[in-house]
Amino acid sequence: MTERSSKLQIIAAFAVVYVVWGSTYLAIRIGVHDMRPGLLAGIRFVIAGLVITGLAIGLGQRMPRVRADWVLIMLMALLMIVIGNGVVTWAEQWVESNQAALLIASSAFWTAWFGTFGPRGHRLTTRAKLGLIAGFIGVALMLMPEGNYNAQYFWAQLAILISPVAWSAGTIVSRSHDLSTEPLMMAGWQMFLGGVVLTIIGVAAGELGQVSLSLKGLGALTYLTIFGSCLAYATFIWLIRHTTPDKLATIAYVNPAIATILGWWVLGEALSGMQFFGMLVIISSVFIVTGTSRRASRGFRA
Repeated sequence: MTERSSKLQIIAAFAVVYVVWGSTYLAIRIGVHDMRPGLLAGIRFVIAGLVITGLAIGLGQRMPRVRADWVLIMLMALLMIVIGNGVVTWAEQWVESNQAALLIASSAFWTAWFGTFGPRGHRLTTRAKLGLIAGFIGVALMLMPEGNYNAQYFWAQLAILISPVAWSAGTIVSRSHDLSTEPLMMAGWQMFLGGVVLTIIGVAAGELGQVSLSLKGLGALTYLTIFGSCLAYATFIWLIRHTTPDKLATIAYVNPAIATILGWWVLGEALSGMQFFGMLVIISSVFIVTGTSRRASRGFRA
């Protein structure tokens, strides 16, 4: 493979993740009105996991064979699927899609910080540290209540902040280990195992008796399964192995922009004045953090 074709593949992969994941917040918000969160996320990932694993087998990829690979696959399934995605799906019962996406932007801060650990770690510059502080201020502004206080809504916002911590940890852990299992096979098993756990949680919570499907709900589930999981998640797992943490962190400020536009356009979602200011602070701080980490990791080769 030539260097040019490799760059084009990476650009295309980022385009897929930017656009598709930026739109999944909207699909989740629509989907949770018909399906309960555990089943919506669980069924989505079980189906996607089976599809991706089958595709990997069809391409001649080996099943995971060593214990270390299975341990990492299960760990990433818990961090990135069960916590990283499951918590967001649960919280979007109350939190609008654009706000959820903006709070998830804090994953850039965690990715940058966690990226300082391990054999491939790099030190944060003073500017990056200031960017991290500014980012957390932006998140605080997003959480400031206006008008009638809704405790359930506030706790759902706080719960969302757990998701980027788990997601970023999973990303860095994956990059720090050399595995014998190929990325597509890994992605398939992560989604399947994570989906099974989420489905069990949903069934245990009595969600089966609360399902009320409509064409919108089925459309959201189909979109999340095919595009959000099969296409975008598998692409992201490939990117983890082929690019640097600073470039991965750009997803954190492109996706919220797409989610905000789609939430406004399709659902009429809007941000309050304080939340809009918080959004500007978050996006600016993510840009500062990823810009400084890019210079710090200039010598890295994936």
